[in-house]
Amino acid sequence: MNVPVSDRHSQAADFLSMHPDYRVQRRLVPVTHFHEADPLASSRIGVAIDVETTGLDREADRIIELAVQRFRFDDRGRIIQVGMPRVWREDPGIPIDPKITKLTGLAAEDVAGQAIDEAMAVDILSSAEIIVAHNAAFDRPFVDRRLPATAGKPWACSMAELDWLELGFEGRALAHLVSQCGWFYEGHRAENDILALLYLLSHGLPDGETILTKLIACSERPTYRVNAIDAPFDAKDRLKSRGYRWDAVLRFWWKSIGEQESDAERSWLLSDVYGGYGEPAFLPITACERHR
Repeated sequence: MNVPVSDRHSQAADFLSMHPDYRVQRRLVPVTHFHEADPLASSRIGVAIDVETTGLDREADRIIELAVQRFRFDDRGRIIQVGMPRVWREDPGIPIDPKITKLTGLAAEDVAGQAIDEAMAVDILSSAEIIVAHNAAFDRPFVDRRLPATAGKPWACSMAELDWLELGFEGRALAHLVSQCGWFYEGHRAENDILALLYLLSHGLPDGETILTKLIACSERPTYRVNAIDAPFDAKDRLKSRGYRWDAVLRFWWKSIGEQESDAERSWLLSDVYGGYGEPAFLPITACERHR
């Protein structure tokens, strides 16, 4: 009996993966769902998103490719429906650095005269109860500026909000995380990245939960942005070593913390930074404001 080539490859991969000296990876392929839907269970809508841009400056640089893909997930964090990916290229009206072309594969001629379908993009993003990106602090400012009608939507960041080491992973780059789940893909193109993100979110963990379950829990947990306003100059090294970052525009040190850390952080600032002369500002942050 002739066995189809694809079946032979699959059998060979399964056989090889049983040996402890080998690790088999499979290419990501488009899917319509990762789990079967329970018709009696409630569900929510999410959108996976990724952008390619002309550079890192959120004020000066522009989006050259935007990819979004709607998905539906149940109350156990299982993705039960995956929509069609929507990918738009856009002429930024400014030169594209050759390094960006090398990274993304997009040159000026690839985006010339093209534009994002703003109405469709806004419609998709507006339908989401959560927008997920694997570096939301980069993606969100570009999207909020380009599509201001969606600026108030809640976002989650699969890269920054999860403790990947605690979850049993090394690093936090998307391609590296996906490879640890047993998959590979060609990165640095928006459509491929959102597919990889969906695979990662659907991945089951030893405790029976999915990555998406963990991420939703983190996203819905309140956090604080701590602004060390008017902190003494000589406290800068202490603030920096504790993880504070300098806001060059507003000119103060700041950091994000969890709600459970707020009392200890306030005590440390009052005793080790302000010394009785001043007080920090604690601003509650939800997923609607986070990553801006």
